[in-house]
Amino acid sequence: MKITITGSTGFVGANLHGYLKSFHELHSISVRYQPNQNFDLTTDAIIHLAGKAHDLKKVSNPQDYYEANFELTKQVFDSFLLSDASIFIYMSSVKAVADDVFGVLDENTISNPKTHYGLSKLQAENYILNQKIPQGKRIFILRPCMIHGPGNKGNLNLLYKLVSIGVPWPLGAFENKRSFCSIDNLLFIVKELIACENIPSGIYQVADDESLSTNELIFIMAQSQNKKPNIWKVSKGLIQFFARIGNILKLPLNEERLQKLTDSYIVSNQKIKTVIGKPLPVSTREGLLKTFKSFKN
Repeated sequence: MKITITGSTGFVGANLHGYLKSFHELHSISVRYQPNQNFDLTTDAIIHLAGKAHDLKKVSNPQDYYEANFELTKQVFDSFLLSDASIFIYMSSVKAVADDVFGVLDENTISNPKTHYGLSKLQAENYILNQKIPQGKRIFILRPCMIHGPGNKGNLNLLYKLVSIGVPWPLGAFENKRSFCSIDNLLFIVKELIACENIPSGIYQVADDESLSTNELIFIMAQSQNKKPNIWKVSKGLIQFFARIGNILKLPLNEERLQKLTDSYIVSNQKIKTVIGKPLPVSTREGLLKTFKSFKN
């Protein structure tokens, strides 16, 4: 099968290209939003990864998100509808649904994103879902949670560096649960969606099977370095007091930062596992251990 990938130079795209090249004929195209453009897509399947990633520092121009994540996706999808391609896979995000999760996030959760990143992803999803799809075409919208793997640089890498130099984790008294997505599991799911013609179109969340607390995450990080984890269980009340002081004095630890460090974000992967009918190849802990060992280099 001939597959066209947008955004193939990014972390997911580079891994996907290396993974699928043994099974399919791959072509990469560089796309950037420009008004009134369309794409000549001579292919069997399109995997649309190109877009603007979530800027955690909040310095990006909001319009950039809507052009890269909504307008560009609209153009690529319109070109797909006019092409002979039969499969369209759009890489969205769980952030198109919610920034904060109470309970377990699944495909039935009502979307209510708060950031321009999440809103722009949701706009793209809604546009795709509201189009009339010609018979014989299949559409998949994937919503992965935090993707990680060898070569990935992000918040996990920063936490790993703190663990590696022995900086204690003072928030051990807070018990949270978060979902992660190993790049190996994401690649496996994409391959199965392409290969299995009986999988119906729709929205599918992508996550590993197990959610972990930050304390458990630090244990795995320490294990990957053959170290003992340094976790302090400082009183919650004392930490919350210092966070309130941080609000006033503009310190690194404030109530907003504390909430982000200690809240839970659990994502269900039951729907995608059911339609594929196969177990994910990598467990949560195996995938994270592989990622952390790669940070040594």
